[in-house]
Amino acid sequence: MFNFQNLYLFFIASLLLNLTPGNDMLYVTSRSVSQGIKAGVVSAMGIFAGCFVHIAAAVLGLSIIISKSAYLFQLIKFAGAGYLIYLGVKALMTKQAATTGEKKPLKAGYWKLFKQGVITNALNPKVAMFFLSFLPQFINASSPFFKVQLFTLGIWFDFQGTLVLIIVACIFGKTKDFFSNNPKIWKIQEKITGFILIGLGIKITFTSKS
Repeated sequence: MFNFQNLYLFFIASLLLNLTPGNDMLYVTSRSVSQGIKAGVVSAMGIFAGCFVHIAAAVLGLSIIISKSAYLFQLIKFAGAGYLIYLGVKALMTKQAATTGEKKPLKAGYWKLFKQGVITNALNPKVAMFFLSFLPQFINASSPFFKVQLFTLGIWFDFQGTLVLIIVACIFGKTKDFFSNNPKIWKIQEKITGFILIGLGIKITFTSKS
């Protein structure tokens, strides 16, 4: 009915792409190491939600506008890069070391991490460019269900990528207790997290549209 093109190739290619380390994976890794598995999973779910912006944009044709407008592309790119750099600088400037007895408002903290994940992904124009260039290769453009096909493949890619990120969070989140019990190492880790986030922002800033 929907007449997908080379669907098995899409499954293979999407899995390989989701397993390739990128901005989202590095972001979830840094959050998992610094705050634990739950924080990493919440960040991954935020990225999952943020990806819906790009899926909707692809379906509605907004990705085409972005690809053809250098000004709009630069605006979104610098906004996303600036946000990541802001988070990195904030991590570098923090002076409070983690302790095992420290109590934090978990709900507020997790909600904040979720929102950061949403913004980090939603403001990454390379994701929009990916959906524009990759997904149509597996869709029959002449089909009346073109938009349904595009939406379905986008959802699958987002869901699959989120599962990969959750696995990453579970693996790297197990190191949280080690850092919590070693305040000096924790401080070093916080700085590393900050540099990673700043690096991601700089990477987006100097990434070309092509």
